[in-house]
Amino acid sequence: MDANTDLDRAPLGHITGYPDTYDPAQLFAVSRAPQRTALGLIGALPFTGSDLWTAYELTWLDPRGKPSIAIASIEVPANSPLIVESKSMKLYLGSFAQSSFDSADQVVRTIERDLAAAAGAPVRVTLVDATTFARERVAELDGESLDTLPVDCSAYEVDPATLIASGETVEEALTTNLFRSVCPVTAQPDIASLRITYRGAQIDRAGLLRYLVSYRRHPGFHEHCVERIFVDVLSRCRCEQLTVYARFTRRGGIDINPFRTNAAAAAPPNIRTARQ
Repeated sequence: MDANTDLDRAPLGHITGYPDTYDPAQLFAVSRAPQRTALGLIGALPFTGSDLWTAYELTWLDPRGKPSIAIASIEVPANSPLIVESKSMKLYLGSFAQSSFDSADQVVRTIERDLAAAAGAPVRVTLVDATTFARERVAELDGESLDTLPVDCSAYEVDPATLIASGETVEEALTTNLFRSVCPVTAQPDIASLRITYRGAQIDRAGLLRYLVSYRRHPGFHEHCVERIFVDVLSRCRCEQLTVYARFTRRGGIDINPFRTNAAAAAPPNIRTARQ
């Protein structure tokens, strides 16, 4: 699938139909390159990672016409040249509803094939079926919360000037539930919990919280926001190792959870938070 640069042609922000028979043509791919170029990311990326998607409303028909349901976890590598626009993903997955598949494995293979073609890289899909729904966990991001710090916040456009680090090397994980940005197409709010894990001179916590709060009116896709946070913290705080992980609340039955690291860390388990 070719990259699209014209988001005016994306289904996001437009009235659309909702097909209920299998239709991979619903997928709309967007290049990562323009937003990365704006961050100065040209050539080798300073991070590895993935985008962890969770689709809670997947349903299809078995060979006898009986509905099957599952929760799908989808892992798209951060080095894929393209991302799938989120509403197009909803429309694509919704198109399974009245289509018959021989097995859940066939559903997995179909989604992996179609999303790999859209993203330009291998995609991994796993399904949780209804018999194991009760085992699904809900957990908040581990780390020390910044949210009770008594700080004054007045900047609501991205302001990295508040990022400062000094002193001896530390290793710590810092979290916030206060992150908000807005969709660059619809201006709808995007709410997230976020964790920054690092090794390096200690980051000023009040300054970090002010910086994260400053995204409050920032128009950016989830993936781009996390990459901008990674680039800003890495460049201004000179971290030896850095990992940024965000879990955004779901929209249209799907949540997107970008993970970026230079610490050779594996992607975390796809465990939802209470707000997801």
